[in-house]
Amino acid sequence: MKAREELVIRLAEKRRAALGSMSDGAFDELKRAVQDAPESFIDTPADQAFYLVCKAIERFDEDSRNDDALDDVAYLRARQLRHMRMGSDCEQILAVDPACTDARLLKAIAENDNAEVLLGILLDMEDELAVGEDAWTDVLLRPQLRVRAAVVRTCVETARYGMAIAKAAESFALSPLDALGCRHSAALAHARLEDETGFEELDARFDHASSAWSLLARAILNFKLGRMGAARRALTGYSTLVEGGAYALLRPVLVGTYMPDRPACAPCSFAEALLAVHEADPIVVDVPDFALWAESQHRVRISAISYAQLHGLEW
Repeated sequence: MKAREELVIRLAEKRRAALGSMSDGAFDELKRAVQDAPESFIDTPADQAFYLVCKAIERFDEDSRNDDALDDVAYLRARQLRHMRMGSDCEQILAVDPACTDARLLKAIAENDNAEVLLGILLDMEDELAVGEDAWTDVLLRPQLRVRAAVVRTCVETARYGMAIAKAAESFALSPLDALGCRHSAALAHARLEDETGFEELDARFDHASSAWSLLARAILNFKLGRMGAARRALTGYSTLVEGGAYALLRPVLVGTYMPDRPACAPCSFAEALLAVHEADPIVVDVPDFALWAESQHRVRISAISYAQLHGLEW
């Protein structure tokens, strides 16, 4: 979530509406003024709450920077403290504005490691949105879209694959450009359900744009359908096109909790591979032969070892 950028847009658009007609150049100047001193443009509890959400997310991200240097025990303790602080921060934010959707979402994620419980809370938070074209273009609707994206991800995490696909379709209707990446979760869900038609329709809807999720999902889909030649080609494609993809798959690492949404990263980058493998974990665990088969593929294993050696990673 680019919280600070979103804050600037919220405050600038609100001020433009109050001032009336404004040229593009004048609006750009206004945005720069807001960026330099956002506090000067805050005049409602809702704006103050979102400003505090930005600060809470920034603290959470800053506190996560040294995770790689921690052993497992220290990491889990640091994570617990971060989540407790986020929950506390959100309590204070909700005291300012009880209707702050982002604070409610962050609090739910921070306080509920049980995905089943979290999903129930998120479903209760869903609202109906009436939009003309793309809800993402209305900055005030983005918090509700983040809730819906969290629902889709949590459906996959709790093995509700059909529900994940249905909820993703609802999200596409509200925001066709899918800025929050619900298509990634849907691709994994189609693969798990061996729904080749649905997978191909989803892939075509987004112009066959490659990502670590789509490439990994295609390999899983072909494996589950028993088309081993196609599965090998798909897995090789994933390994070739995704930086460090083979290593991420064969040596998965713990990925931090999304607060509140999936971090932005370059398509088919190593960072994206780590996220995709993390989100695919419930499916890979449910199809245990896939991981064993993937590691038995010579080219994929060599690719993983080479990436580890080149980047000083453990093998």
